[in-house]
Amino acid sequence: MIMKVPNYIIGVDGGNSKTDYFLFDIQGNFIDHINTGTCSHERFPDAYASAYRVMNENVQELLSRNGLKLEDVSAGAFGLAGADIPSQKENLRGVIERIGFTHYAMDNDSFLGVKAGSEKGFGICSINGSGASTGGISPSGMRLQVGGVGSELSGDEAGGFFLARKVLRAVYDAFYRMGPETGLTQPVMDVLQIPSKELFIEFALDGMLKRTLPTTRLVQILFAAGDAGDPVALQIIDNTAKQLACSTVGCLHNLDFEPGQEVDLILAGSVWVKVESPLLLEGYKKHIASLTAHSCNFILLQVPPAAGAILWALELAHGRPVDTATREKVIAAVAPLL
Repeated sequence: MIMKVPNYIIGVDGGNSKTDYFLFDIQGNFIDHINTGTCSHERFPDAYASAYRVMNENVQELLSRNGLKLEDVSAGAFGLAGADIPSQKENLRGVIERIGFTHYAMDNDSFLGVKAGSEKGFGICSINGSGASTGGISPSGMRLQVGGVGSELSGDEAGGFFLARKVLRAVYDAFYRMGPETGLTQPVMDVLQIPSKELFIEFALDGMLKRTLPTTRLVQILFAAGDAGDPVALQIIDNTAKQLACSTVGCLHNLDFEPGQEVDLILAGSVWVKVESPLLLEGYKKHIASLTAHSCNFILLQVPPAAGAILWALELAHGRPVDTATREKVIAAVAPLL
């Protein structure tokens, strides 16, 4: 009897709003792709039951329309939003194994940035997008997540949602809590179309509760004021830089990197990638230097994090990091699709 060799891998990037499922062969050639809604258990009333149903349906669709079965798959890699604490990760491993995967990696989607951004396949990824999270992978394969639960309890004092709230708080403080005058005030009043300071809290609170605040615009206002030298804006930016640096270095120091080893720090997410002001990155680098003796290589992630899921799955299939040519082929295939 001839044993069938599994010649394919599946990579999944499961976010809070959308999910990308990729099918590649083990030589790194693109086969197929499904882009669909979230698979996050946090977005469903029945949590992990729906996460299983949604992921299983899409994985089976990806395979069946290409004439394949799960036994044709050598490895899978899953970067999933909502995989933040041990109990969640345990439940999600159960979901993946129920689908039928036996050789796979699963963790928070922040870890995909490491695989996508570092040619070494290890390092620390600082996510600073709508929210914040830090994920690290050491050369031995040890993994650690710091933060990512959307709480100041774990140092998640970054990301667009947090920064937008800090901007509103600074304006409210200036109006009613003896806070310093700030250049943030008038641009915020204008963008939210608030006619008077007496109506500020009503407009701001309504926007927060209905999730209609123009987060991107408020972040832009923050950095424009910082670039103009506004002390209040500069304090907010520096605090975020420090918190991001503390999470990054805390993650690094709790992994088994060798003393003095150079470490890739991958910066991903819209606030890192799209903000044109240098203030946050300069502050982050300053705080990193004060917190660790490691030499750090800062990499702004310019490729889709989803590529990290494919590269991770290929690494599992081959038992080693992929070569440069395969890496470039994967990224070139993924980029136009996202």
